[in-house]
Amino acid sequence: MDAHSVPVPPPGCPAHDSGGRVPLYRPEFADEPQAYYDFLRHYGPTAPVELAPGVEATLVTDYTAALNLLRDPSFRKDARQWRDLNSGKVPEDSPVVPLLAYRPNCMFADGAEHQRLRQAVTESMARIDSSRLARITERVSAYLIGQFSTRGSADLMADYARQLPLFVFNELFGCPAEIGDRVLFGISGMFDGVNAAESAEVLYGAVGELVALKRTRPGDDVTSWLMQHQAELTDEEMVHQLSLLLGAGAEPLRNLIGNTLHRILTHDRGAYPDVRNAIDDTLWQNPPIANLAPHYPVADRMYAGQHVAAGELMMVSFAAANTATARTKGQAGNRASLAWSAGPHACPSQRPATLITVTAVDNLLGQLPDIELAVPAALLTWRPGPFHRALTALPVRFSAVQAVGQPTAPPHPQHTTTQAEPAAGQRRSGNAGKWSQFLSWLRK
Repeated sequence: MDAHSVPVPPPGCPAHDSGGRVPLYRPEFADEPQAYYDFLRHYGPTAPVELAPGVEATLVTDYTAALNLLRDPSFRKDARQWRDLNSGKVPEDSPVVPLLAYRPNCMFADGAEHQRLRQAVTESMARIDSSRLARITERVSAYLIGQFSTRGSADLMADYARQLPLFVFNELFGCPAEIGDRVLFGISGMFDGVNAAESAEVLYGAVGELVALKRTRPGDDVTSWLMQHQAELTDEEMVHQLSLLLGAGAEPLRNLIGNTLHRILTHDRGAYPDVRNAIDDTLWQNPPIANLAPHYPVADRMYAGQHVAAGELMMVSFAAANTATARTKGQAGNRASLAWSAGPHACPSQRPATLITVTAVDNLLGQLPDIELAVPAALLTWRPGPFHRALTALPVRFSAVQAVGQPTAPPHPQHTTTQAEPAAGQRRSGNAGKWSQFLSWLRK
């Protein structure tokens, strides 16, 4: 590349302080990620980055190179091959280690072990009934909207996008509220890199309680189906598969809901008569997980014109790969974005996550048709971190809705076998109080 064509580093990009590597963990990256991706592309299809102080990685920013990496069996997912962690160069207390270090789940497995664990996950997730999921999401959505619709204003992240996945997943996974809250706390801390080790301990401890509960009291839920699968998962494997499903579900899902609402509220509303189109554009332009998919070469080699060493941490920038392709080819009606990953480790929750997001966004816009941003879009802030793309808050205003009775509360997973789904319009006695109390607890 001609020296005159090399882009100027984005504001606040102190690459010279990181041995020439571009840091992705500072607030400046969260503020202007596309400026960083534009700068990273001048390195070629891959670029040197720093995920946390002292944690080096090679980031794949080109769509074709990323797709090839995700499909290439000569790269491994098993993080026990991570050279810098094994050598001690990456400290074990680094904030990114809890998210990237090896766990006995299908994300970090290869070959036959991956097939065994992946089959248990995909076949259990496939048992989710779409009609039931839509009914659950609609009731949760109506309940949450009812908590703020009379005010005429809300923070859609705190009041809606953060809460909805937790309520829905608690039902799908048969997870009692007091466990579900700790699951969400643990997941958020791991992605944010704030007290990550303690957050991971909270997450795995809470999921361990869920596994112990379902061993004695199974129900009609994903946790019980996974437990009953012919793969015969151990308790440890159950904890780590469930933590992966909940972590790869709750955090990206709340970001996808928030980012989709952000896209609709910052564009001409007529541009998105179909919510699914807004979701597709969001997945291309502002995916909820921006950079992840860790891989490790099994030997020194050339990849995409660059030398990579055995055990080197390589990650895919879904955001950079998507936006580069979208600029040249457009994405209208195109669902080939890499936001759900690709290859043997593609996200197994794409179908339910899309259904939940469509239902949640449709319901909100239908019930609050004049909703709009309460602040200029330029004043919105984003949570720092190298992995996700997540709003800190999404303040909105709308015409207040006159209260008409108590909204129907979402179903509450019991410590017993899940009961039959109630008919539309029916309520389980006592749920409104329990869930109102739970909602108040979450907002503390």
